[in-house]
Amino acid sequence: MSDTRIIKKYPNRRLYDTEISSYITLEDIRQLIIEGEAFEVREAKTGKDITRSVLLQIIAEHEDIGQPILSAQLLTEIIRFYGDSLQGYIGSYLERSVDMFIDQQQSLRSQVSNIVGQTPWPLLNQITERNLELWKTLQEGILGPSTPARKAKPVRKNSHNSDTNRS
Repeated sequence: MSDTRIIKKYPNRRLYDTEISSYITLEDIRQLIIEGEAFEVREAKTGKDITRSVLLQIIAEHEDIGQPILSAQLLTEIIRFYGDSLQGYIGSYLERSVDMFIDQQQSLRSQVSNIVGQTPWPLLNQITERNLELWKTLQEGILGPSTPARKAKPVRKNSHNSDTNRS
């Protein structure tokens, strides 16, 4: 049996994971990718491999939320390569570029870990806490020390006192 997990896509657009015998979502497929799981998505009726179109659908959904990775300019340039004499080369070029980026990212993480210790998170937490303290000091300097005291006096206390006086 193959090591590649098979996901079937039915005409009703539902995805069925044959390994766990259950319907799954695009987010579940994204999680398989993150976990490094090998899979193929096939049309249930024809058996045609539609993995690329499903991957593009996942990318499109995630480009709409949060900070996009692919700018409009980059997408425009990629589209211009379709039909160009260099179309056959751009895919492998982009793959090599991403591979090199991943290698550099892993190297940088390793170097930071060696400098800082196990992980950079304790250092980043310290920097964040220091920045928050500096921000508070800056706010107090700009707004003055009396501003927080004014905010500390609740308006309801006065109305509460008058309510208790009425009782």
